[in-house]
Amino acid sequence: MPHDIARRPIKERFDHLCAVMSGQRFLQKQGLGNEVPFFICPYPPEEAVAMDRLRRQLTQHLEQKGVQVLEINLYDLAIELLHTRGIWEQILEVEPTVTKDELKELLQGVLDPESHLVPAIAQKLATHTFDILLLSGVGEVFPYIRSHNVLNNLQSTAKEKPTVMFFPGVYTQSQISGASLDLFGRLHDDKYYRAFNIYHFEV
Repeated sequence: MPHDIARRPIKERFDHLCAVMSGQRFLQKQGLGNEVPFFICPYPPEEAVAMDRLRRQLTQHLEQKGVQVLEINLYDLAIELLHTRGIWEQILEVEPTVTKDELKELLQGVLDPESHLVPAIAQKLATHTFDILLLSGVGEVFPYIRSHNVLNNLQSTAKEKPTVMFFPGVYTQSQISGASLDLFGRLHDDKYYRAFNIYHFEV
């Protein structure tokens, strides 16, 4: 499958994702060496609505084939955590009175991936039966949750099953500069090199 499939019509991308994610090579984590089974599914940010639809259809299609999918939306999980910790109302109260930077700092503290977010993900993994973990909501939680921090902290937690992060931006991998997750195609400071581009994965 050509590597430029990420730029092809959504129907062709859907067919590729279905074929890859329902295949035994993907589900059995073959061909990865000793790397964690993390995959990035990049897409142009302006296609967010279409990709939400694709993700739902993909989940239905996979489950019809007997592949169980667990989707965790990082935005929904963040809201759930704020409610669980009893600080949702406090956040709403202070939001109008603080600067954006102060609010970001506050949210980064209470939703820290290592201390709070990834343990909450781990709890969901432990209570669900699934073959593939889908992560979404990456754009919605920026800038207080950064995707590379989530992936770094998930490495020891979500290594048993393939994890696919739907990413509104570009995932570049270069032997010279390493790899980076460029959110919205503009932010170039998130270094993460251990994931595979799912469009490069062969069936």
